[in-house]
Amino acid sequence: MAKTNKVKKKVVKAKNKTAGKTKIKTAAKIIPVKTTVAKAKDTIKSLIKISKTYIPKDTEKYMCEKHKVFFRMKLQEWRKDLVRANNEALYNGSLDDNSISADIVDQASSYTDKNVEMKAINRQIKLISEIDKALARIREDTYGYCLDTAEPIGLKRLMARPVAKYTIAAQEKHEKDEKVHADD
Repeated sequence: MAKTNKVKKKVVKAKNKTAGKTKIKTAAKIIPVKTTVAKAKDTIKSLIKISKTYIPKDTEKYMCEKHKVFFRMKLQEWRKDLVRANNEALYNGSLDDNSISADIVDQASSYTDKNVEMKAINRQIKLISEIDKALARIREDTYGYCLDTAEPIGLKRLMARPVAKYTIAAQEKHEKDEKVHADD
């Protein structure tokens, strides 16, 4: 099925400056089909409802609209939980700053605890960024497919790690490449 652009004709009135007469011109405005198709898909996506107990099945078409809605909901809920946990940790951490101990050992222990907590928060912030990227891939219809090979990642892998970008083989290759570059 070939996609063609729709053409909308628009009547434009322009004054002829020399004669003071009004001319009628016809201008063509091209509306890309991709835009109208995307709007239609958004409308369809909003109509698809799944139950809270729904789990994607291998018998369904891979990355059908139900799968996308399921993973979108899962990612959004995960993101909301991470943001809430980070906010609570930062709030509670700021409360602990007021309790400065005179004992050097207690201060060192408190500093170490804060350092570990801040590293955890930084990891969660990176994970939130990955979740945002996964949500963008859902909107672009590339979610669930490997960024390197364009092969399906697989439902089991996505259930275990919804932000997965690569198939297991491609992920192992990336990790091997990172190890090789880290050794240099």
